[in-house]
Order: sequence, then C-alpha cells, then structure tokens
Amino acid sequence: MAYASGKTINSADMTRSTRASRVSTRSDLFPRLVAMQKLADAQNFAIYRMSGSGLPAKQRLVCELENWGPSNAALNKAFSDAYGDAMIEHIEKSLLPLAWAGSHDRSLPAPAGIAPFLVRLQDGLVPFSGMAFPVRLGAIGNGFVVFTGDDLDPANDMIVELHGRACQVMIDLLSLDERRVAAAEALSEREIACLQLAGDGRISEEIADKLGLSVHTVNAYLGSATIKLDSVNRIQAIAKAIRLGYIS
Repeated sequence: MAYASGKTINSADMTRSTRASRVSTRSDLFPRLVAMQKLADAQNFAIYRMSGSGLPAKQRLVCELENWGPSNAALNKAFSDAYGDAMIEHIEKSLLPLAWAGSHDRSLPAPAGIAPFLVRLQDGLVPFSGMAFPVRLGAIGNGFVVFTGDDLDPANDMIVELHGRACQVMIDLLSLDERRVAAAEALSEREIACLQLAGDGRISEEIADKLGLSVHTVNAYLGSATIKLDSVNRIQAIAKAIRLGYIS
C-alpha cells in the first residue's frame, strides 16, 4: 500500500458528503459508503458497532451494514473472529486507523512502511486486506467503518478524509436509529424485564421461570421488543436496549 496517489480529491464532492441532508433510511447511507469505497480503491465496506458495556472483555462488534452479499456471509464471522478483540481493545485507547494485509495480498508494506498515523494489525488472518476507521462517540455509540480489498492504496490525505467521512456516516446511522426508537411505542415493563434477563445470558425457559410466565409469553415479549427497537434479532435488540439505557 503506497502512499503516493494520483487520485484527486474533489472538494465539492467532499462538502456534499459531509454536509449531507439528514438521512431517513439506512439505504440513504449506501451511496456515501460506495463513494468512500471507490476513493479507497476497496471492493467492499462494512459498519461495525460495539455492543455491550463496561470492560472490553464484555463487548463485541455487531455488523450493522455491509455489501459483502449473501454469498460472502462467512466473511463477517471470519473478520470478527480474527480482529474483533484487537479492534475493541484498540478503540479504548486510540482513534488511529487500523490496517492489515490479507493472506492473498502481498502488496501491503512491512510495518515499518506504514504511515505514522496507521496502526498495523496482524497480517494473514483473513484472505482480504483492509482498513478500519474507529469512531468513538461516547454515550451515543462507538464502532468502525471498514473497507476491504486487495488494491487499497490511499494517500495520507485520503486516509484523513476517509476517517472524517466515516465519523459522519456513523453519526447519521446512530441518529437514524435513535429517531426510529423514539418514534416507536415505548417498551413495556415486561419487555424490559425479559430483555434484561436475556442480556444476562438467561434462555427463555430460565426467564419464564424467573418471571412466572410461560415460555411462549417470554418469547412474545422478546419478539415485540425486538420489533419496537427496529432490530433484526434478539442479540441486536439487547445491544440497542443497553445503548438506549433500557437495560444495563
């Protein structure tokens, strides 16, 4: 990954991107992410948000958006397994972008050749090379915007530009989720109780026994809470409930 680039940054395009109008759906973020992907000479992108609270050991990365496609669904798990812990540890102490070389890519430089404002992850753990831009927004949420591919070649100024855009994309994504939750019906006490126990690692049978409910009723509460929180599954609903302060 050389740092001399012939790519010209269009300042007008940058301004339009960073001052984009308020998004109304997640699909509104895709054109901006695709534009960033092209600037980085990447093949794919993904947005990861940190879920859980407290110590890094209790946190994990949840993929919110990606364009790897169904045929490459295994890439998400492979990436999280390979670098998830290192990325969570990194964002606790630094906001420098991360970079790594894939097992099939020999074009990235040795660690000594990396720009001073990049941190190198262990190479060869996944087939593809990539860069991850950390975004730390405190109580609002933290995460990474990731670009992967075998021809990543951004110049130093482009890395800075991509990092700025990554921050804005993450802010807009979190803002969109906040608005959706605010517009939804508030969670009931039973839904919150079921989510809290599920977040503590209890299965439905244990939650039912704890609350004196049937397993069917517990699953119904968890299902309705998942819908209200605009989540795709129970795990994401728990993560969002923690972030919004419903549960701890």
